[in-house]
Amino acid sequence: MLPHLCARSIQARFTLVAGIISLLAFMIIGGGADLGVRNRVENTIFKETEGVATEWIGSLQSSSASPATIRTGRSRIDLIQLVDDQGKIVAASPAAARRPRLSAVQPPVHDRIDHRTECTTRDGCVVLTAVRVPPLETQVLWQGQPHYMYAGMAQPPLLASNMLELLTGSAILAAAALAAWATWWVVGRTLRPVAMIRAKTAEITVSDLSMRVPEPPGCDEIAQLARTSNKTLARLEAAVEQQRQFASVVSHELRSPVAGLHTQLEEALLYPTDVDPMKTITTALSTTERLQAIIDDLLVLARIRSAPPATPEPIDLGALITEEVATRVHGTPVRTHTTGHVTVLGNKIQLIGVLNNLLVNAQRHADTSVEVTTTRTSDHAVITVTDDGPGIAPHDRERVFEPFIRLEDGRRRDPGGSGLGLAISRAVITAHHGTIEIEDSPRGARFVIRLPLIPETARGGAGTP
Repeated sequence: MLPHLCARSIQARFTLVAGIISLLAFMIIGGGADLGVRNRVENTIFKETEGVATEWIGSLQSSSASPATIRTGRSRIDLIQLVDDQGKIVAASPAAARRPRLSAVQPPVHDRIDHRTECTTRDGCVVLTAVRVPPLETQVLWQGQPHYMYAGMAQPPLLASNMLELLTGSAILAAAALAAWATWWVVGRTLRPVAMIRAKTAEITVSDLSMRVPEPPGCDEIAQLARTSNKTLARLEAAVEQQRQFASVVSHELRSPVAGLHTQLEEALLYPTDVDPMKTITTALSTTERLQAIIDDLLVLARIRSAPPATPEPIDLGALITEEVATRVHGTPVRTHTTGHVTVLGNKIQLIGVLNNLLVNAQRHADTSVEVTTTRTSDHAVITVTDDGPGIAPHDRERVFEPFIRLEDGRRRDPGGSGLGLAISRAVITAHHGTIEIEDSPRGARFVIRLPLIPETARGGAGTP
């Protein structure tokens, strides 16, 4: 079945609903128009018949009304009869002379005019007005004997047949069909970009995420959907590419120790008399410990990137730094300069991990001391970790945050490191909506962390964010 004819098609459903509503609306309008036309035609005829009847009655004052024939002139009201109270036709127009009495109704004295439509099997329907001759004329002309004047005409074909209903019904169906077609065309034209987006989306696969859906012009909802979809595809492409690069780097970093471990164990099996088993076991144990450290760091990094964020809590960075520095009794001395009440929302365990990693790196590369400071700007808390070591070259300041990237000095000072510490630190700070960068320093490396401050309204409470 074609998509636009599917039962779930928006175009078909909108067209069906619009057609039904239009049909009902036009039926009401058409019924009212039909009734209005009928009433207008009948009222026009009644007005003419009443005028003819009263005019002829007025002429009786100067006429004996003895002629049997009434002249109608050029009026279309050609059926006129004067009838006494016994039903005898006293006078009639030429068209009504051959007809029987037009109506049997005899209006009373207090309501002398009556409009009605009389129908017979032989002569059809007549639209007429029955008028009772006033008492004065009746007394003068017929000694008080009541007489009645009937004036009318044959019912017009528009009223006598179903022509008006057929025309109205045809107009209603045509208008409803036109409304349904217009709805079909407008909805189809509106949804055409959606069909193009759907077709292009069906072509996008994991192996090729570079394709983008077409973006229609304008700022309507469909255009916004297309732009949002393209932004999502761009983010997805970047994430997949990052995962591929990460998997490649991980496989490369794990291949070397695994290959070395395999070689040592194979050599011990092939040459049992020439290889010291204790030395082999010790080396293998060291290798597995390094593998275990790399795997643990990878799990931490993956958890930070993919796991839903934990409920944040208010953290006083000054107190946190003071507590952590106090535990570092060995290695290069660490000096602190903190500002009170620098409070952020975050995960305390993760922020402690970041601080420890930066302090370990700084103590490892420092010559004489490490300095940690906390300050605040209008909306951010700033943590600075500075050492007086050799520093990091400007072209390496971004590379060191990539997984498994280790500079030559770092490999020399810490041969067993995994190269994931700074990558994990950046992932943690990013998850806290902050930034971590390496900035210029007169001597050594200067790591700067910026975290959004807790809002004043939350910090002013009882410690609950």
